[in-house]
Amino acid sequence: MTTGGHTQIGNIDLVKQLNSAAVYRLIDLHGPISRIQIAEQSQLAPASVTKITRQLIDRGLIKEVDQQASTGGRRAISIVTETRAFQAIGVRLGRYDATITLFDLSAKALAEDHYPLPERTQDELEQALLKAISHFIEYNQRKIRELIAISVILPGLVDPESGVIRYMPHIPVNDWPLVTALESRFDMACFVGHDIRSLALAEHYFGATQDCEDSILVRVHRGTGAGILSNGQIFIGRNGSVGEIGHIQVDPLGERCHCGNFGCLETIAANAAIEQRVRHLLEQGYQSRLTVDDCNIKAICKAANKGDPLACEVIEYVGRHLGKAIAIAINLFNPQKVVIAGEVTEADKVLLPAIGSCINTQVLKAFRKNLPVMCSALNDRSAIGAFALVKRAMLNGMLLQRLLES
Repeated sequence: MTTGGHTQIGNIDLVKQLNSAAVYRLIDLHGPISRIQIAEQSQLAPASVTKITRQLIDRGLIKEVDQQASTGGRRAISIVTETRAFQAIGVRLGRYDATITLFDLSAKALAEDHYPLPERTQDELEQALLKAISHFIEYNQRKIRELIAISVILPGLVDPESGVIRYMPHIPVNDWPLVTALESRFDMACFVGHDIRSLALAEHYFGATQDCEDSILVRVHRGTGAGILSNGQIFIGRNGSVGEIGHIQVDPLGERCHCGNFGCLETIAANAAIEQRVRHLLEQGYQSRLTVDDCNIKAICKAANKGDPLACEVIEYVGRHLGKAIAIAINLFNPQKVVIAGEVTEADKVLLPAIGSCINTQVLKAFRKNLPVMCSALNDRSAIGAFALVKRAMLNGMLLQRLLES
């Protein structure tokens, strides 16, 4: 009997959360919007909409703005979200450093700083990271009105439910409960996620895939990774990991990969691999405006844009192999858009046609029809993927409900 009561209370709370989220989502997406329009689109009773909007206004999460023109009768008051009163911290934890950004709820960056984190053990890294976040909060105190969440994204395997980190590519971790550590230190909602999958979500909220529900993002950086969105949600496997596009074998006779296989995409389409290939060809005597001392990824892309034959050949080579793996992913997932991220997109005029030619020959005709392949709109926003996890928690009601109850 008691259990039934608990279930009922739990269900009521969940319904409350879902209804508040439905109203907030509509205002966030379509504001300025009237209560009547919200009731029509959410299919909630007008009385429920009035109650929820009153709670949201009292908490400062939405506000009333100029009245809409009426179709007769009383003019309807419109509502928009209030984004400037709340802040969140997004952290992009890299292999040797962290980028920490302060966002308001419209995803506007209010402050950003970089912290070197050379620590090589889990405990030392945790302490250094918490210290860096504390320092950042203290330093930017005047820009903070109400800090509602801290979110960290990183390379590796993260349990999406518990926020426990199972694996990182550069330091040994043993079921690192980072969310618990963050929440006990800062006493607020905290999130931890995978960097590339979170970037795919950010692209959906703020970037190139806002107009579609199914997309694939491929990022070329230290390695090659993918984030897949299905129905506007991050697609994840049972253990929280999917999208290891970098370990599709594209050249059976290729270089040995750190995973133990040979010829993985990552041995060709990663910044260090691209730089190494250019260096190797220069040492063999190929002509180029690039020199052995100056062939970083930025210089290579710049040279390719200017038509340098060696740089163009290398970027095309990377594009063809990327295209091969992306074609497999398209045949599997049939996305509405493909987004390429990373420094290599600076040479998009050479890179995208090379990827496109593979897609044209290797993808089912029905799947490649009207399929745009484009560069990320968020390449220069390192921690935006971390903020996307905060945005998701507002839109699904989890963080929203927490704010309404506090």
